[in-house]
Amino acid sequence: MFMAGTSRRKKFDFFRNNGLFFSSEWSTIIIAILAEHTPSIKAEPNFFKERDTIMKVLVINAGSSSLKYQLMVPETKEVLAKGLCERIGIDGRLTHKVPATDGKYEFNIPMPTHAEAIQAVLDALTSPEHGVIKSMSEIDAVGHRVVHGGEKFACSVLIDDAVMAALEECIPLAPLHNPANITGIQACQKVMPGVPMVGVFDTAFHQTMPPRAFMYAIPYEYYEKDHVRRYGFHGTSHLYVSRRAADMLGRPIEELKIVTCHLGNGSSICAIDGGKSIETSMGFTPLDGVPMGTRSGAVDPSIIEFLMHTHSLTIDEVMNILNKKSGVLGVFGVSSDFRDLEKAAEEGNERAKLAIDMFCYKVTKRIASASATMGGVDAVVFTAGVGENSAELREQIVSSLGFMGIKIDPEKNKVRGEETDISAADATVHTLLIPTNEELVIATDTAEIVSKLGK
Repeated sequence: MFMAGTSRRKKFDFFRNNGLFFSSEWSTIIIAILAEHTPSIKAEPNFFKERDTIMKVLVINAGSSSLKYQLMVPETKEVLAKGLCERIGIDGRLTHKVPATDGKYEFNIPMPTHAEAIQAVLDALTSPEHGVIKSMSEIDAVGHRVVHGGEKFACSVLIDDAVMAALEECIPLAPLHNPANITGIQACQKVMPGVPMVGVFDTAFHQTMPPRAFMYAIPYEYYEKDHVRRYGFHGTSHLYVSRRAADMLGRPIEELKIVTCHLGNGSSICAIDGGKSIETSMGFTPLDGVPMGTRSGAVDPSIIEFLMHTHSLTIDEVMNILNKKSGVLGVFGVSSDFRDLEKAAEEGNERAKLAIDMFCYKVTKRIASASATMGGVDAVVFTAGVGENSAELREQIVSSLGFMGIKIDPEKNKVRGEETDISAADATVHTLLIPTNEELVIATDTAEIVSKLGK
């Protein structure tokens, strides 16, 4: 396959340039092939790793006019620095934080495009005053959050030209999110040429759902031609907290039936049987499921036609209402922030109370139905902003699930934002509070793929 004397780097580049580094599974095959044709490296299973230093991964979450970042050490779970670029394409603002020193730095920096934003991030990370690395060369890889991978991606992948083309094909499935994710990747490729990049998909974890769960009862041709199906989102969050739940319970995840509740401004519930997603509340888009901050959640589709005819609205106007003016904001009428909602409810605001009741009722229904799809449940997990911090909403959600063995201890339930088993002593199902860490999943997946494939 290779001429004698061909360097390992050239062999690696051959596979990458020919689009063969498409997933972590390929790395095992490729390493085996290289070992077969290069006997001298058989004793070096990690021969791609050029140095013994602990890997540093830059995690990027790019929005249309913003960019969140974290520089992490996956092996130790340490966050070296994190921050946010805002108002990209307008004027530009960078907030940079260094957890080890509690340092917080804010800068107004022109950011005409995401490329300038990435450069600003690198400048902050390497700054003599508030940086955490000496140069960009210390960044071993970049992990990118990608909202929608469609059916093309069931796992995280090393990004190459073939992957970029596939991401472009997924744009119709997530027209608001994927273009921004792609722009973030392209910006990094421009500013950080040669640094391995990995795509981690919100939808990938749910690719294990069976057809009976992901199909819609509409003409089958729309699935075949247009890929209309349930995809599910928040996959990295559901994956992370389910694994942590297994660790907390001291049992193999393969033996557990877990319902994970990612409750925040965006919310979704997932049934995880043996470590695999088999059902989730979000669907073709993140609009489906329970009511959220500004999203309606599941509604009768005929409502769309009714509103269009009754109020002379376009389809875009109705979808904007369902995505940005509905949910608890639509019912409460004042704010989409659950903290404002709870405060107003305590002060006697009836619409705030109604919004909370609707939200909790729908989440309760989803927990029960998710449990039914697995034939039982061993643990219910609360995570994300509302799930981690609102003791009142957690209590209301599980209050009618006692018949399933789900009960919480009022004192334990007072905890906010810490890993805790809040189950009552007589509960037969564990109720856990687990802060999510999607960035760690992205960093870990990225490190795993790059450590196998090299730099």
